[in-house]
Amino acid sequence: MNAAPPFCRCLCSIVCTAALFAQTVVAQQAPVDPARQTRPRRVSPPVSGSESLEEVIRVETDLVLVDVTVTDHQGLPVRGLRAEDFRIYDDGEERPVAFFNVEQRTGGVRPVAVVFALDVSGSMRADEMLRLRQALEAFARSMAGRPFTYAVMSFGMRVKVLQNFTDDPRRFERVFAQLARDVNGLSTHAYDAVDDAIRLLARHAPRTRSGIPVKRAVVLVTDGFPVGDTISPQTVIERANAADVSVYSVTLPSYSRFVSAASMRAPLPTPLDVSGLVEMTGGRNFYATEDDFDSLFRAMAEEINAAYALAFYPPEQKRRDGLFHTVRIEGPRGLRLRQSRTGYRFDPATKRLVQ
Repeated sequence: MNAAPPFCRCLCSIVCTAALFAQTVVAQQAPVDPARQTRPRRVSPPVSGSESLEEVIRVETDLVLVDVTVTDHQGLPVRGLRAEDFRIYDDGEERPVAFFNVEQRTGGVRPVAVVFALDVSGSMRADEMLRLRQALEAFARSMAGRPFTYAVMSFGMRVKVLQNFTDDPRRFERVFAQLARDVNGLSTHAYDAVDDAIRLLARHAPRTRSGIPVKRAVVLVTDGFPVGDTISPQTVIERANAADVSVYSVTLPSYSRFVSAASMRAPLPTPLDVSGLVEMTGGRNFYATEDDFDSLFRAMAEEINAAYALAFYPPEQKRRDGLFHTVRIEGPRGLRLRQSRTGYRFDPATKRLVQ
């Protein structure tokens, strides 16, 4: 058989090349079935040499984050638990853990942002103020080596910001120099102060830092008797849950003037305790004695540092129905768990977590 003339062979080569090019273009422009598209959940890969337990992800608006504090029978923080040690129940149905962040003693520290709300009503004693400053400085020293910022408010008849967010512990001296007792005050606006503190955290303390959820907390230092507030405890609880803020309270020794020494071993509940503000936000009530200010605040810092962050994705329909859904976290037997929220609700209008 005679070979094809050179110009025929060249023509065939051109035609074949054009056909292959056309097929490639069509394949690249072919529409993708939306039903088969999935939004990646992991924004960043796991840290080298670790499993998904130390995974760094971006906290999305449809991710329900719950801070969990685990303590033993002595009330001491328990560290070293793994994701598989926890179970998340959404309206009674178990959900997979989509995100888990555990505080490590060596590396992987979690950023912390705290607002200290200080009671300056007439019931607070001058000597308590002095020792309180020393205790807050001890708290700040306990945060050394981690990203830590704090702000300070005072409250009595009104709420006042004394120090905006800073990472300089030396600012406490200046704060207490301008701290004035409201000796003639007839009100202790504790709930108003916590509400303002939550707003301050929401505005100036981001939910994440370098991809890691920030532990946001309010430390309320008071005599435990709120009076004259313009906002209800339930509203404050809802706003704290929406902002992922835990509330801790410190009841100072001025309260002990109203109770016996025997009852201080098992302190009588104050109106603040009964409100559920601390319990429903995953915090803890601390009762100070005349000689344990520093150790108390160091223990509080240790507990805040030891919190676990867990998160899950609720079903699509629950993210849009505007209803409140309960969340329950379970852990190893024999340990006590406190969680920062008891449920969640998405606003259908903004499609954001509001509670």
